[in-house]
Amino acid sequence: MKVLNNIEKLFKSYIPNSFTIAVCLTLITILCAFIFTNSEGEIGYLLEICSYWENGLWNNSLLVFAYQMILILILGHILVLSSPVSYLIDKLTVRIKSSSQAVVILSTVTLFAAFFNWGFGLILGAIFTRTIGEHCKKNNIKIYYPLLGAAGYVGLMVWHGGISGSAPIKASEKNHIKELMTGVTDNNIINSLPSTIGLNETVFSNSNLVTYGFIFVFIPLVFWVMNKLVKPKDYELEIYDRDIIIKHTEVHLKIDKSKTVAYIFGGVILITLFFVHSDKILSLEISPNILNLFMLGCAIIMHQNFISFLSALKNAISGAAGILIQFPLYFGIMGIMKQSGLVLLMSEFFISISNQTTLPIYTLISAGIVNILVPSGGGQWAVQGPIIIDAAINLGVPIQKVIMALAYGDQLTNMLQPFWALPLLAITGLKAKDILPFSLIAMVVGGLIFITSILVI
Repeated sequence: MKVLNNIEKLFKSYIPNSFTIAVCLTLITILCAFIFTNSEGEIGYLLEICSYWENGLWNNSLLVFAYQMILILILGHILVLSSPVSYLIDKLTVRIKSSSQAVVILSTVTLFAAFFNWGFGLILGAIFTRTIGEHCKKNNIKIYYPLLGAAGYVGLMVWHGGISGSAPIKASEKNHIKELMTGVTDNNIINSLPSTIGLNETVFSNSNLVTYGFIFVFIPLVFWVMNKLVKPKDYELEIYDRDIIIKHTEVHLKIDKSKTVAYIFGGVILITLFFVHSDKILSLEISPNILNLFMLGCAIIMHQNFISFLSALKNAISGAAGILIQFPLYFGIMGIMKQSGLVLLMSEFFISISNQTTLPIYTLISAGIVNILVPSGGGQWAVQGPIIIDAAINLGVPIQKVIMALAYGDQLTNMLQPFWALPLLAITGLKAKDILPFSLIAMVVGGLIFITSILVI
């Protein structure tokens, strides 16, 4: 426990908040570009680098990307706060009769939920953890509550290789890979790149499905074993209010509270989605726009009226604040790296130390390290994506393989970096040091599965 307390102290005492880190990385990138790409040693080159930063900061396609990621988080959160999901949570909770059932059911549900949508899995895991904790307290079921908290957080270890993963879902968007590599590699190479890399080649590929099959079996099993090894402790827990309907003083019109209107509008959204994108959906070319449109329609229908939907929106939107302000900074970093040529230097370094076998492994490890400083899959993809793709092209490694290696590494160290655990900690009343012992064990097991998958499967 002393080691884990030291880890928590390290994060709290020496690692600043994610916005400060983004600012520091920006300044470091400017300095590195000036040192390593300034062949003539001109001081005025600093101003040119700043212009590269500004160009990246307001890159239109990347700003669209940021908004897509914000919606993925917010809409997933809104879905969790709907009545049908609350009903499902309650139905699953009343079936729990032992601590072993609690950790296995919670970890399994959280894993599957996060595979669908990381925002959905994050908030579902938090609320489900709290609900199970209240249930166990009420029914005198002995349990170690921090272990339950770790089981509710474990979905963040699988999200990036899932349907809402930033790298695979953006690669599925038409011409995204070509736009990402513009200014990085030769135009002839860019023209030869695929216009899309569908989810059938990444998320729903046989190798990823087999990998996640092992994850979905072994991670709940690991929690079952850990539950047998820990001694239950008593804990204090008040009933958590899941009613997110904000009490307004103003009078609402009937149309605002109408189920019929909500069902009609949600139905129109879903019908439009399948009419316009049926071919892409069937071929698993699921872009962020397709996923968000689907979740928007479902969220409106599941909330049954616009008042409930908008109340959930107000509850969910604060969680997207970090993405809103930090993503442009990462895009600025990407602009500097591309236009200064720094990305090519980093790619050449990767190529010099790698071969076809080791590049995906180095990608996974480096992505895990970067995630500790840049706890944002979308921001990491914007910065690291061009480097690994250029290296993959030069070494003859399939692009989809390094995309998934980046996804695996990025998601894995979420079990060490408690940034995304903040909503869960707030809802459950736990501290980071409470869940770290168990999330680290899950990280080790998951890491072994992911590395084995890259090397063997």
